[in-house]
Amino acid sequence: MKNKELADLFNKMADILEFKGENPFKISAYRKASRILGDLTQDIEEIAKKGELKKIPGIGEGMAQKVEEYLKTGKIAKFEEIRRGVSDELIAMMEIPGMGPKTLSLIHKERGIRNLSELEKALENGSLIDLPGMGEKKAENIKKGIELLKQSKGRMNLGMAFPVAKRIVETLRERTGSQKIEWAGSLRRMKENIGDIDILATGPKHEKIIETFTHLPEVKQILASGETKASVIVEGGLQIDLRVVDEDSYGAALQYFTGSKAHNIRLRGIAKGKGIKINEYGVFKGDRKIGGREEEDVYKALGMVWIEPELREDRGEIEASQKRSLPILVKESEIRGDLHVHSKWSDGTSSIEEIAQAAQKRGYQYIAVCDHSKSLKITHGLDESRLIKQIEEIERINEKMKGFRILKGIEVDILGDGRLDLSDQILKRLDWVIAAIHSGFRQDREKMTRRIIKALENPFVHALAHPSGRLLGAREAYEVDIEEIMKVAKRFGKALEINAYFERLDLDDLHCRKAKEMGIPLAIGTDAHHLDQMWMMSLGVAVARRGWLESRDLLNTLPLNELLKWSYRSR
Repeated sequence: MKNKELADLFNKMADILEFKGENPFKISAYRKASRILGDLTQDIEEIAKKGELKKIPGIGEGMAQKVEEYLKTGKIAKFEEIRRGVSDELIAMMEIPGMGPKTLSLIHKERGIRNLSELEKALENGSLIDLPGMGEKKAENIKKGIELLKQSKGRMNLGMAFPVAKRIVETLRERTGSQKIEWAGSLRRMKENIGDIDILATGPKHEKIIETFTHLPEVKQILASGETKASVIVEGGLQIDLRVVDEDSYGAALQYFTGSKAHNIRLRGIAKGKGIKINEYGVFKGDRKIGGREEEDVYKALGMVWIEPELREDRGEIEASQKRSLPILVKESEIRGDLHVHSKWSDGTSSIEEIAQAAQKRGYQYIAVCDHSKSLKITHGLDESRLIKQIEEIERINEKMKGFRILKGIEVDILGDGRLDLSDQILKRLDWVIAAIHSGFRQDREKMTRRIIKALENPFVHALAHPSGRLLGAREAYEVDIEEIMKVAKRFGKALEINAYFERLDLDDLHCRKAKEMGIPLAIGTDAHHLDQMWMMSLGVAVARRGWLESRDLLNTLPLNELLKWSYRSR
């Protein structure tokens, strides 16, 4: 789809405008359009064909015209106009996490830096430190950003890869009639970032599967196409590899190509001790093949129960399988509500009523509207008076609802000293309060930890939103003693959020498992600012599953009355 290409282009336009010091409202408009288009689940070309571009919430006439221009010509004239006088090297440097177009503009003007090589030399010789707003800490952060950028090259965020793979696999199943087609590798294990997408398939007609795959509408280039393998490049430059195997080897191949490497090495060691050989072709006892058609055959032959793909990281899952003590991982079908969405009242694109309708379509019993609070001015955050009006609107809508409840919530900012952005008097009127850090990311470890602890001590806070503050591939987690934060959350009976937004996935899987072991409840919120972002609940559930979480570990699986009982228990 062209969605990502357009999202990237609009974001680049915003960066260039910021580099040039242009009108902040223009910059904000392009960033908003970028976010909306990047999160659309519908193909933008299909929307355009129906003449419905302006029906996309947040896309006005001007942006719609630019989208149409790009779809027809592959270019946007306004982009060419904006980028005039800014070299490709400078535009590329705008991708460095932690620097930003304004800082780059300063460095370019004051030190004549034109490319990455010159920037790295200047950072090494210390010639940037005396620039306004720079200093040693800022320079060190830019160095980390460069390293982060280099590490992320050639890899893709789970939230970008998953929808592509899902769409392609579903299309292949539909067009070939074979249901034994599945993505494998780190994507099947739902890791937060992946390299290429690997797809495994079987069926009576191998050539039909290969032919269908290489002629999918998403395919832009065929790298290779043979009797059992094919590789293509799809829109966005993502490589997808397909392997077609015999039906009696499909299960063994799926297990083998899912990994992880560490998990598979352990399995092969166990197999060797039992006089068994396992590989991508099957399970063998001497020369006799004893399994391989189903993935379960591999584990059964080793005296183990089947292990969910998300657990296959050699983190104790093998021992748990041998003892028949694996967790019953939470399923998305068990989620009864989304505990973090944004509406038009702050920086979302939909009304509260529209959000409620979308939640009902997903089969939810409830949804928590958690708009930003007043200190986050760029998001049009709510002050006390506007929040009271929102509470009244939610109560009016709830009166009309049957079998569904909109929870009155807020994403309240934790200020630099740990105070909250809104008074206790207003917070106590809410069903669901999540406290969040949105500024002061560079505080030292001790100050940041104290700041968050003070917020968690507030009796009206229910959960800590996106606890580490990281943005995948763009911003590292802030300095904080997460272990101490978890102890405090346990002590005061607070929940920790699994923020399912694709650029966050925060908490990560390892800390989710730690929270489970400590008895700390977790709550998944999509942080959706657009209805098309609500699908990201799938990503939040994936993180939970990788963290060994069961239904009982998540507040989202509680019926409405039990959730409300939990949220009002200490008031």
